[in-house]
Amino acid sequence: MFPGAYDPDRIAITMAGSQSQLTYGEVEAFSNQFARLCRHHGLKQGDGIALCLENHLYFLPICWGAFRAGLYFTAISYRLQPAEVEYIVNDSGAKILITSAHLTEQFEALAPNLVNEPACYMLDGQSAKAGSLLDALSELPTTRIPDETCGQSLLYSSGTTGRPKGVKKPLPPEGFGDPIPYFTAAEERYQFDESTIYLSPAPLYHAAPLGFTMNVLRFGGKLVVMEQFNEALALDYIDRYEITHSQWVPTMFVRMLKLPEDEKTKLLGTHHRCAVHAAAPCPVSIKQQMIAWWGPIIFEYYAGTEGNGSTFIDSDDWLAHPGSVGRASPGCTVHILDDDGEEVPQGETGGVYFEGGGQFVYLNDDEKTKGSYSKEGWSTLGDIGHLDEEGYLYLTDRKSFMIISGGVNIYPQEAENVLITHPKVTDVAVFGVPNSEFGEEVKAVVQPVDMALADASLEAELIAYARDQISHIKCPRSIDFLEALPRHPTGKLYKRLLKDKYWENAS
Repeated sequence: MFPGAYDPDRIAITMAGSQSQLTYGEVEAFSNQFARLCRHHGLKQGDGIALCLENHLYFLPICWGAFRAGLYFTAISYRLQPAEVEYIVNDSGAKILITSAHLTEQFEALAPNLVNEPACYMLDGQSAKAGSLLDALSELPTTRIPDETCGQSLLYSSGTTGRPKGVKKPLPPEGFGDPIPYFTAAEERYQFDESTIYLSPAPLYHAAPLGFTMNVLRFGGKLVVMEQFNEALALDYIDRYEITHSQWVPTMFVRMLKLPEDEKTKLLGTHHRCAVHAAAPCPVSIKQQMIAWWGPIIFEYYAGTEGNGSTFIDSDDWLAHPGSVGRASPGCTVHILDDDGEEVPQGETGGVYFEGGGQFVYLNDDEKTKGSYSKEGWSTLGDIGHLDEEGYLYLTDRKSFMIISGGVNIYPQEAENVLITHPKVTDVAVFGVPNSEFGEEVKAVVQPVDMALADASLEAELIAYARDQISHIKCPRSIDFLEALPRHPTGKLYKRLLKDKYWENAS
């Protein structure tokens, strides 16, 4: 299905804070006009656009317009610096760029450096180099273009381990409006339909929120989009808007769990029947607390922007297999390989590879693409893990984050999962720093609940807390404190930015 298939007066999108809304009829008309604008600029199937927007009322209608025109659409974080946005727009080859008046300063700084000279448009205003998008669309018919086909997102990695790379997947072969496996999988797992009322608390430019929200519109549900995440408001919106479905990252769970008890007990969640999470590792104790609080409505999947395979697990299976991210989804198989590309025995740790999932390339980076595939053609996201005897996957960490201290491999996620449960810790990152004797040693950087308590006494308390629960060699030998860690709004930590400072200082 597609937006135009539903009652045109039915509410499709509501911005949670401002309460501004679009009906299905308005989404259909806007997306048709945007598809026509793309054709007016000569874009054909397989070409691309880029949009750099805050969570905006017209974000998803733009994506639907690009989708129905058979285009690649690259959603870019509005939090990036101008040079970073400029790099992505240039690298993606986008022929149209959409931004907003809220980002005028950012846009005017990067506009002179756009090498492909894309047509530029702005929402909520205009500038010398970007005309008003709504004005441009108002002159175009609201009817469907005659050559509709299916487009695809072309999203960039968040750059947590280096410069971001575009993940390019094949365009869907199905006709526009026909069932697509990506969409139907959500229907089977989460029972999306016209009764769905979905809360999206995360930035829409990230793969999971973008994919889920596009799905909800595909099935005729209602979207409630938060302009910015706030833990207390998120709980309020679940009841206020009678939310049935939602999607989160573990850092959101942590922040909601650390709210005062009187705020947490206000949540009724009467209609809430499906809360999905992914994007980053969730400590076992955090998920246990969430299931105890919300009930067995929490679903987890493991996948990446690459779309090369996935796993899935519901609350009941997770309680029987705590810490697992589930079993392989239908149509794909999980393999665990050693550094030589050989499959390891069941239960042993190695690189996680998918067989039978979708194909992808890293745009303009053949070497990185080649390095993501095994000799059999199986592909990896760069994570380390193992399978149990029932085929449940457990992730250890990203291979690039592994610490080698005195010849011992240490995965910092274990220490992070322990420290985040301490009541005085809001956020934590663990990584390796130089050590003249052992090569590397374990360092933690903590965002405390109260920065006034960030002293040597708290450092000793946290180190002791970790040593009580895991091997001493896995625990930080020292802890530094920051008011906030450099975390992507999607939940991913920019650990590289922290780690690089220590290695630069050492050199």
